[in-house]
Amino acid sequence: MRRTAWRIFPAAASIAALAPVAEAQTLPPAPGQLPPVTVTSPDQAPPKHARPSRRPHHIAASGRRPAAPQPSQSTAATSGITSGSATVSASDLQPTAASALQISGDEVNARPVSRVGEVLEAVPGLIVTQHSGEGKANQYFLRGFNLDHGTDLAITVDGMPVNMPTHGHGQGYADINFLIPELIRSMDVRKGPYYADKGDFASAGAVDINYLNGLPKNIVELTVGSFGYQRAMAAGSAKAGDGTLLAAFEANKYNGPWDVPDDIRKLNGVLRYSHGTATDGFSLTAMAYSNGWNSTDQVPQRAIDQGLIDRYGSLNPTDGGTSSRFSLSGNWAQSSDYGQSKLNAYVIRSSLQLYNDFTYFLDAPVNGDQFSQTDKRTVYGLDASHALDLRFAGVETQTRVGVQTRYDDINVGLFKTVQREILSTVRNDQVQEGSVALWADTTARWTDWLRTTVGIREDYFAGHVLSDTPQNSGDAQAAMTSPKAGIVLGPWARTEFYGNAGFGLHSNDIRGATITVDPNDKVTPLDRVPLLVRSKGVELGIRTRAIDGLTSSLAVFVLDFDSELLFVGDAGTTEPSRPSRRVGVEWTNQYRLLPWMSFDFDLAYTRARFADVDPVGNFIPGAPAWVASGGVTFGRETGWFGSLRARYFGPRPLIEDDSVRSLSSFIVNARAGCKFDNGMRLQLDVLNLFNAQTNQIEYYYLSRLPGEPIDGVADRHVHPAEPLAVRLTLAATF
Repeated sequence: MRRTAWRIFPAAASIAALAPVAEAQTLPPAPGQLPPVTVTSPDQAPPKHARPSRRPHHIAASGRRPAAPQPSQSTAATSGITSGSATVSASDLQPTAASALQISGDEVNARPVSRVGEVLEAVPGLIVTQHSGEGKANQYFLRGFNLDHGTDLAITVDGMPVNMPTHGHGQGYADINFLIPELIRSMDVRKGPYYADKGDFASAGAVDINYLNGLPKNIVELTVGSFGYQRAMAAGSAKAGDGTLLAAFEANKYNGPWDVPDDIRKLNGVLRYSHGTATDGFSLTAMAYSNGWNSTDQVPQRAIDQGLIDRYGSLNPTDGGTSSRFSLSGNWAQSSDYGQSKLNAYVIRSSLQLYNDFTYFLDAPVNGDQFSQTDKRTVYGLDASHALDLRFAGVETQTRVGVQTRYDDINVGLFKTVQREILSTVRNDQVQEGSVALWADTTARWTDWLRTTVGIREDYFAGHVLSDTPQNSGDAQAAMTSPKAGIVLGPWARTEFYGNAGFGLHSNDIRGATITVDPNDKVTPLDRVPLLVRSKGVELGIRTRAIDGLTSSLAVFVLDFDSELLFVGDAGTTEPSRPSRRVGVEWTNQYRLLPWMSFDFDLAYTRARFADVDPVGNFIPGAPAWVASGGVTFGRETGWFGSLRARYFGPRPLIEDDSVRSLSSFIVNARAGCKFDNGMRLQLDVLNLFNAQTNQIEYYYLSRLPGEPIDGVADRHVHPAEPLAVRLTLAATF
């Protein structure tokens, strides 16, 4: 399961405020300057042949300005949570790209969602879905990429990276199931390789999720719903000495509509102590998460058509997995006459064990094709930066410099199994992998209507693989320099124009950089792949507020990859791919009609193609062309509130010549509720309101059912969307 990678970053104007988890500052806005943009309211590259792959997608299937240094308040319409001393983050500044924005926690929590990962669909153009159990990382789609489980979409939570390199289930694996949505203060969104403070996994986009430091009121929520859904959540904060102590806990059970119940058993907790202000203070945060589940993986359409299973049936009831994540992180910030310094350090301990069967009896006609993937790792990281405002030759500038380093100590394995019992080891590796990046950028305000940003980033990656197949052991290292540039013109008539360009990178699984033989037979020679692959992009855009209440932006972009190389975690081998180009446009709109009612509409189109010439075709399997979403949200501090949201996920080519395509999907979710003066809240969510009979995900590859030809049958493999479901929430604040 895999895809590609990219990067992003902002800049703007004066060193005003930065939180311990901040990522940038800005210069003071010029007269008439547009205010900060905030949303408040609401491939896997296939092998070179057009015939279906012998393996499924995971195997070879076929991409403000800162607030003053004081606590900020933010009322969550649906959760009743309000931020205490909130931190200021990367996009608390005037954006330097039309596609950059900040989304408030209020807007995130106003959305009815079926799974926690879907809160990320607040990001314009991003689709979040699932194909294999609710404890596994989601499947992400953005800017014409099937990002698999996160590759090329860099996600952080409270300054900690979520993406995992050299992961057992795919490069850049980003499991967001430990997220507690009610704690989100904001999500900072940037897209494209234009930002010096963003590196690996960020070429398509980056989402930085910032947690609250404190709550004005404690909250307790209980939710029950269709198909055995149960969730309990409690969160609160209190003064502790000169600081604030925040605690939150969540427990979740869910079976789903599947013939084999998911039987999700999730426990989740957060404990945070914070002290000081956004520009002079610190926080210390501990998180713990554990989950276990069964999974109904994608199944061949022919099995449903022939009546072997029904739409929600399974061909292997023993698929599933367990996952855990424990972390400790600290954020520190300090302002002085010499500028703004900040430091983020973290340690993460995570584990994952998966059991999957995507091809049934294709590779092993007797025992079946179930396999297990394991990943156990400890991650250490540090992110430090300093920003300094200077006036040079009459020009106001802000210069930022930073260093980022990360070290992963990993045990990763792939095993053949039957009913979760290990039959044999395909490969088992000890991996030590580290990276160091130095970056700098300077933003200059030349006039009231012109500012520029130039930046540069140097990344160095190195590591060692100790494999159970000695021929696949070895060392690998690589470095890459990535320049960036941006320009902002305006405002004129409350409208600004943006131009951005930059080089980025994508790392490959380091096992692919040391491999020499196929781990399945220990004999067949295999070619090594580069550890780092170049990406580059250009974006032109416009953002306007010429119409009162309406914020509208349009961005046109080009994203190139030298090669969508991939390490196939499910097979333990490396598979080269082809260079690619994506050309697209994104149109984002938010209209606040009334103080208590807002509308939003986002539309994105991307033309994704391999950039070379090949008779098999140049369509990139799984790459979405059209994505759209929109909705209306209403509500006040008390009384009735609600939301109606629709999401369109267009058809995708499933093979290089576009002869097989997926279905499109159109799903509508709704919410209605009432908040009472005594702090109680009653809320009803209706998911898949019109009971759309569509699929969450589709792939096209070879598989074999009992009695079928030994070489397998090419077929569409689907994971259906859940049917109409209701969930009722009772919450209280005190």
